[in-house]
Amino acid sequence: MHRQNRTVSLASLLLIVGLAALFTACAGQSPAATIARPVEQTEIVQGTVWVANEYGNSLTVIDASSNSVITTLTGIESPHNIQVAPDGKSVWAVSGHEALAVMVDATTYQLHGIVPTGKEPAHIVLTPDGKTAYTTNGGEDTVTAIDVATMQSVAIIPVGAYPHGLRPSPDGRWLYVANARGTTVSVIDTLTNERVADIEVGQKPVQVAFAPDGRFAYVSLNAENSVGKIDVATRTLVGTVPVGVGPIQVYVAPDGKTLLAANQGTKEAPSTTVSIIDIATFAVVSTVETGTGAHGVVIDPASRHAYISNIYGDDVVVIDLVTRQVVASIPTGGGPNGISLSPLAPVPAPATEITLPMPEHEDTMPSMDH
Repeated sequence: MHRQNRTVSLASLLLIVGLAALFTACAGQSPAATIARPVEQTEIVQGTVWVANEYGNSLTVIDASSNSVITTLTGIESPHNIQVAPDGKSVWAVSGHEALAVMVDATTYQLHGIVPTGKEPAHIVLTPDGKTAYTTNGGEDTVTAIDVATMQSVAIIPVGAYPHGLRPSPDGRWLYVANARGTTVSVIDTLTNERVADIEVGQKPVQVAFAPDGRFAYVSLNAENSVGKIDVATRTLVGTVPVGVGPIQVYVAPDGKTLLAANQGTKEAPSTTVSIIDIATFAVVSTVETGTGAHGVVIDPASRHAYISNIYGDDVVVIDLVTRQVVASIPTGGGPNGISLSPLAPVPAPATEITLPMPEHEDTMPSMDH
């Protein structure tokens, strides 16, 4: 009788454990989705992260080794996007309010100069050789080409409807432009500064990214909640993958293994995630909770950490791409939008806030020879 009672008790215990395990599994996340909580960062990143705070009319400068704010540069009205030059010595931003491209010396935090753009500039990029900068002008359906040495506009290139994001191919030969109020990506030949093709990709393309080998490009399709894959040789869309709601920026890791898409959603219904896509399989392998209105993306040269600007959360979070967890959160100004990373070590700032004078374009510009 006692042996039978022990057997029943053991069976009951196993049943309880099994039910508890089943309940836990049902309540948990699927393997492809990761709810990331801030944990300690185990690997130090060297470099400087620059953030354009569109609503705060400022730029935030972050020390990547400590994830701390070095200084805030004020004076640029509605800076939408920001881009570190290939040599890391200068940083470019666009003022959507003033229709200007702004160049800042990254070693002195001083204004180097400004160049007029078309109406409603959104993004700015530089060619890999650092000789030419390009801005998208949404209000005019054009792209402005700027000679960096002379700080002069050298071409105005018609593209599709409301160009937004753009990036050069790794060899610098082609510029891909996402036309946000259309269905195409425009291709610009950087040797002639002429549009040579329009690639049909889908509804509301917002930003593009190239694989490091230049064979494929990727485009966020904001109205379709997906990311498209473009064959560069044939200039055709060869696939799409569903991501979160309202993807904005996309970025390929320098090692070419993963692609990140920041899912912003809308101001009324913000998304809070970043989708991590495996390049080899072109499938989402993880979804990380990052913050309110995930917008901008940049990845460090080692392909270990990603930096995400949360436009409705007023912060930047750092994702460890190995553990797929958020390891830091850094406060910024209002509406952090564009984000870029310099591999150069940060320079100490003379003050926690620096006001840029924003002179007229004709004013003399300081030398960058240092």
